[in-house]
Amino acid sequence: MADPRIRRAVERSFLASLPPAATDRLVTDAVLFDVPAGGVVYRDEDAPRSGIVVDGLVRVYLTSVEGRQLTVRYARSGASLGVPTAVGGPVRVGAQAVIDSALLLFSATALAKAAAADARVAWPITQEVTGLLYGVLDAFAGSAFGSVRQRVARHLLDLATARQHDASLVAQVNQQALADAVGTAREVVARTLHDLRAVGLIETGRRGIVLLDPDRLEAVASSGEL
Repeated sequence: MADPRIRRAVERSFLASLPPAATDRLVTDAVLFDVPAGGVVYRDEDAPRSGIVVDGLVRVYLTSVEGRQLTVRYARSGASLGVPTAVGGPVRVGAQAVIDSALLLFSATALAKAAAADARVAWPITQEVTGLLYGVLDAFAGSAFGSVRQRVARHLLDLATARQHDASLVAQVNQQALADAVGTAREVVARTLHDLRAVGLIETGRRGIVLLDPDRLEAVASSGEL
């Protein structure tokens, strides 16, 4: 792990809990991908892949048969991608870089074989999959029960990333539609957008609501804190 970015990401990830020899094997055989903002990491029809986020912010999402998207979670440096597929096989989710990102991807099959051969590998994977489940439950609870600020931030991210093709992130929505989506009054949404503008997270214009700092906005969606 000569690359300090990879070393730091591994230290933050579930790989740090594996026996060093197992971690070294996975990392040695892994491939580092740089993905530009808006770029697709993998689609739901692709072969299962596992890995970790080295840098950036990645959105994991489901796609309906009509083509609508539902964000499942956002992943930062050290967060895993595709680990459940090593246990349960393929799942119909896609992943997209929200900002310029770097990913370390390795074989889900290799991870499964390592787990089958050594309980010291299997247990950290079990903990990681459980943590991902709890994280998804927390995200959905936040969408349903979080503060207005959290719900607005999350909805802006979901709207903008669903149509993202490059580094530009624009949520094409008016205040009333946003209020209806998050279950509050338009006046409350107006105040929330004012707060987000004041700290440099968004700007509004003819195109819609421009997301200036999606990484910080996702942190607001998670915690509610500006």
